[in-house]
Amino acid sequence: MPEIHSQSKFVQPALWRILDANLDRAREGLRVVEEWCRFGLNDARLTEECKTLRQELAQWHTAELRAARDTPADPGTALTHPQEAQRANLQQVLQANLCRVEEALRVLEEYGKVYAPAMGSALKQMRYRVYTLESHLLAHDRHHQLRQAQLYLVTSPSEQLFEVVEAALRGGLGLVQYRDKTADDNIRLRNAIQLSQLCHRYGALFIVNDRIDLALAADADGVHLGQQDIPLSLARQLLGHQRLIGRSTTNPDEMHRALQEGADYIGVGPVYETPTKAGKAAAGLEYIRYAVTHATVPWFAIGGIDTDNLHEVLNAGAERVAVVRAIMQAEQPTLVTQYFVSQLNAARQIKTRLSAQS
Repeated sequence: MPEIHSQSKFVQPALWRILDANLDRAREGLRVVEEWCRFGLNDARLTEECKTLRQELAQWHTAELRAARDTPADPGTALTHPQEAQRANLQQVLQANLCRVEEALRVLEEYGKVYAPAMGSALKQMRYRVYTLESHLLAHDRHHQLRQAQLYLVTSPSEQLFEVVEAALRGGLGLVQYRDKTADDNIRLRNAIQLSQLCHRYGALFIVNDRIDLALAADADGVHLGQQDIPLSLARQLLGHQRLIGRSTTNPDEMHRALQEGADYIGVGPVYETPTKAGKAAAGLEYIRYAVTHATVPWFAIGGIDTDNLHEVLNAGAERVAVVRAIMQAEQPTLVTQYFVSQLNAARQIKTRLSAQS
């Protein structure tokens, strides 16, 4: 360990206490994140990175710094904030602790320059590693949620937009896309922000149709692009790899192009004719059967799917479906959502059992 710079009797203990408190804070936050990487994601690489960061911090956490700790006299122990007492979902737990680590590392970097020059530079590099860890973790978490999602609600303009979406979320919906082609931008931005907060409160993914600017402004989990929208490669440059990008496809050529471009998921349809895609010929169940054997990313059958024809779609091989009117115009959105989710779960369980037997 480099020699400590000489300090006054007053400054030196305060400096040590600052370093001790923030080393504790950073290590504790990393441990919270590490537990999720280990037990939640079963990701050895991310778990090892968290563990390595904790061990590197421990090398700076000397007995000298620990001895300066004075918890009873610390005025900060009595300070709290209402948001600290509640976490709506696991994503908030992870984000809160990653922010905690990043803030602590910044403090350590600045005060570490006074304590030992090597400490400041080392902690600066570590902070960048935590930023990278955060990006990987958010991307991993979103992709994990995407793989688990079976029902996808694409909204349509409605005076009861938020009530219907929340009712569906209560029914087990895991993925929502905000789609409104007619409202002005101010209204769409307000709606997107409110829907994003609503979805994240229920632990669901939130996607914005077409508009990358609105997706970023609303802190959405990604964007969905149609065939006439901007190139997927450009969307990736703007959104980064931590957010999801979906692409609509209506035939095998469009599917393979979307896969080559790096879409995280695709829409497959329209299975049936639908007013949402007026004038668009139905791709039919045959395209569903094609997707079963050729799609290499999560895909959602979409287009005119409702409770009456759901089993036709499932029998054709679909494991995930996207709906609009079936939920947006339902008298009881929660019950309809629960029905879709139960049928999709049952179909997945049957397929899993058959695969295990073969």
